[in-house]
Formats: sequence, C-alpha cells, structure tokens
Amino acid sequence: MPLMEMTIMDQKKEFILHWKSNQSSFSQLCRDFQISRMSGYKYVHRYLEEGMEGLEERSRAPHNIPNKTPEPITNRIIEMRKEHPRWGAKKLRQMLLDEGIYTRVPARSTISLILSRNGLIPERKKRKRVTPRKPIFDPDECNEIWSADFKGHFKLGDKSTCYPLTICDSFSRYILAVKGLSSTTFEDVQPVFQAVLKEYGLPLQLHTDNGSPFAAINALGRLTKLSVWFMELGIQPVFSDPGKPQQNGRHERMHRELKAEACRKPRETLRGQQKVFSRFMRMYNEERPHEALEMRKPFIVHERSKRPYPQKIEEWVYPADWKVRNICANGIIRVGRAEQVFVTSSLQGKKIGLEPLGNEIYRLYFREFLLGFLDFNERKVYDILEYMYVPRL
Repeated sequence: MPLMEMTIMDQKKEFILHWKSNQSSFSQLCRDFQISRMSGYKYVHRYLEEGMEGLEERSRAPHNIPNKTPEPITNRIIEMRKEHPRWGAKKLRQMLLDEGIYTRVPARSTISLILSRNGLIPERKKRKRVTPRKPIFDPDECNEIWSADFKGHFKLGDKSTCYPLTICDSFSRYILAVKGLSSTTFEDVQPVFQAVLKEYGLPLQLHTDNGSPFAAINALGRLTKLSVWFMELGIQPVFSDPGKPQQNGRHERMHRELKAEACRKPRETLRGQQKVFSRFMRMYNEERPHEALEMRKPFIVHERSKRPYPQKIEEWVYPADWKVRNICANGIIRVGRAEQVFVTSSLQGKKIGLEPLGNEIYRLYFREFLLGFLDFNERKVYDILEYMYVPRL
C-alpha cells in the first residue's frame, strides 16, 4: 500500500504489522510501501526498542547549535532595544561593537531575528498585492461572473417608459434582479445593484455591454461612475466588444424569454409591470428546467457569494515603490509644477497607482485593476483594452 494514502503514523504501523506477518520478503515489503530498505530497517529497529510509540515523528532540530548567540549577548540586545525602541539592528550592532565587551558580535540579520523572536519588532501593516484579473467568460462556479443589461425599453399604458434592468449569475443562470426603471441613469441603477449585492454578496466580475451607465466607450478602461463604484467594491467590470452582444450570449438568451413572457403586453403602470417581472423571475429561477444545467433549475444550482457587501469601502494602499497621484476634477494628474497628463474624468477625486517599469513608463492602476500604461516622456496614456492613447493636452 502506498505511503501517501494514510497518515504517516498509520502507514508506519501498517508497515510493522505487514513485517510481523512475514508474508513477503523485506525488500518486497519496502517496495510495496514505496520506502527505502534503510527507512524500513529504521522503523523495525525503533519498534523493537520502543514499541509502536517509537514510530512517532521525531524532531529534526540539532541537539547542539555551535553558532548560537550566547545568552548574555541576547539579553543585552533585548535590553538595548527596550531602552531605544526606535533603533534597528544596524544601530544596536554598532552599540555592541562600541562597548567592546564581546569577542564576537552577531550580524545584523541575527540581531533582527532575536528582536523578532522576542516580539520587539512591531508588525507592519500588510500592503495589498496587486494582481490583474483576466475576464472569466466561461465560469466554473457561482459568482465568478455576473451579467447585467437593459432589455431595451417600451411604453407603458400611462405613456411612461419602462427600462427593464436585468442582473444574472452566469454560471447558475439564476436571475438576481429584473427591475423596471424610469431611466438608465446612475442615480436609478446604483440602488438596484446595491440591494442585490447586499442580498447575494459580491461577484468577482460583472459583464455588460458598452451602453450607459455601464461603460463610456471613449473613456480610459471604458470607465463610468458606476463601473468605478464596482471597482471600489472589488468587482472587475468586463465589457463585450462594441457591436457584439453575442459575447454575452447567456444573458441574451434569458432576455428572449423575458421579452416573450413579460414585455409583450405592457401593464398600465411601472408598479403593475414590476409584478409581471417578479412572476417571471420566480418562474425562470424555480420552475423552468435549463438544458445547460442538465435540466436542473437555477435556484438548485445557485449559491450566495462568500464575499459579503462591505459596510465601508476601505482606502486602497498601493505598494511603497509606486507613484500615487490624485485625479483632478478635469481628469488630469500633475506630473510636475507645470506638467500634467489627462487620464479620465471618471476617476475624478480618486487615487491611482503608477508601477514603474523604467524610462519614465508606468503601469497605471486603480486599486487592483490595471487600466493601461502611462508614458511621462510623451504625456500619453495607453488604454489596456484598446491600446489607444489619450492625446496630450
């Protein structure tokens, strides 16, 4: 039996039991357990001397540490650190040398280890690592990517216009919202997303087309006020290529059902129309079998996200060796006293991080999301989506 199928202790015990049974040669027994004969003899020797307890894993730490720092020096380092809490290993080592008492003074690295082991180095605030995410168009589990769109618009009986906003989990096909709105503005759309995110948690990505308020086709990263809000929550906006709604095919398929079931006979008011949308959601999620789900229903497959909606959006901390710039109200950043570069007005009032690549060229990030590249020499910003540049002022 291979040694990797059970705990190590269980494997050793079984090896001894097989050895005691004397059913095969010692060499064959070691091959069966995928260990060397030397290891096999070691286990048998320990068993014969100490019984099964002798098979317990033993510490590999050396019995003697010839280069261990003498205790008087360790105590002196701790004493000096407490006297001067802001002094580092370099200064403490120099103090030991200046005292001239000890024949061998530990290296800086050793002094740092002594301070760390004794809890004398305060834990620094961990900076968040920036790792660009790739679009997930074919998810493997719930909440990897959601999709959202407006199912056109149509007139109600009272002559007002209804804009149905739809939000769906791409993996489970579970409809998270069908909300009839009177406009497509940020002010109307954002509260719907906020309610959905509070109820179901956060996805990793949100896939939309390039229409308002999701995207601005000529802006850096196609950012809008809404997509910037998503990014502050840790959700990456993902966009279909312009003029290619089929790239969000799962959502478009759901829209065909929505149109046939809930939009062909508009109700008199927006409130009445919303009741129709709610009935459609229940039917689609809880009654209609889906071929893509092996004839299961979305509510059976769907799971709530493990990423809860945050009570507060925390300020993002960029790596220490990056440049951090504030986006002014007109969308520019200041390079020097007179120099400036236009980035995007969608990020006005926000901080961006610039990762240096050399020769005054930087990767441009908003929080953990890579937006493009900035060339300070030419005062150009290159969009990561299009590799188009925003002209100099």
